[in-house]
Amino acid sequence: MIITVASYKGGVGKTTTAIHLAAFLNSLSPTLLLDGDQTRNATSWARRGVSEDGTKCFPVRVAPIDQAAKLAREYQHIVIDTGQRPSADDLEAAAEGCDLMVVPAIPSALDTDGLGQTIRALQKIEGAKFRVLLTRVAPDASREAAELRELLASIDAPVFATSIPRLKAFEKAAGAGVIVDQAKDPQAARAWAAYEEVGREMLR
Repeated sequence: MIITVASYKGGVGKTTTAIHLAAFLNSLSPTLLLDGDQTRNATSWARRGVSEDGTKCFPVRVAPIDQAAKLAREYQHIVIDTGQRPSADDLEAAAEGCDLMVVPAIPSALDTDGLGQTIRALQKIEGAKFRVLLTRVAPDASREAAELRELLASIDAPVFATSIPRLKAFEKAAGAGVIVDQAKDPQAARAWAAYEEVGREMLR
């Protein structure tokens, strides 16, 4: 299975989503995470994951996207963390080359323009399969999340039923170079459970 995580808008949890969906799939079968972002955030996150004895403890293989052809045959699943603000051609190529494109979005009026641009572009691509994932949903943003879901339904944009809450656990996980369930935070289990449920939705 090939999953691509993409968005025209930065700061929506794209790399966090790619990493945790890769970790979920890796718990089922060997999974490769391809880092296609110029900032190499996924690569940096993984490199920070070192145990006390100095060995790497990040559970998923992360590689630059230009190594895809060499490595892909060794893995059952592939997750691609795309670059920010992809061109129309890049978005079309990414959509055509995956089984599902996951589009992270924050339920905020300031972020809907970028989301709308991404969805309109994807809806023009014949056969493109995508689904919007609401991320970084604050405790006081339930109304905004509901309004965004209604807006997406009105334009026939598929949405994951599960949302990803805004939690400090994700920041701690990134800083430590671990998957969020290993972060030293009381909300770590809740954070991971949300991505597990998204992963299960993805496979249905």
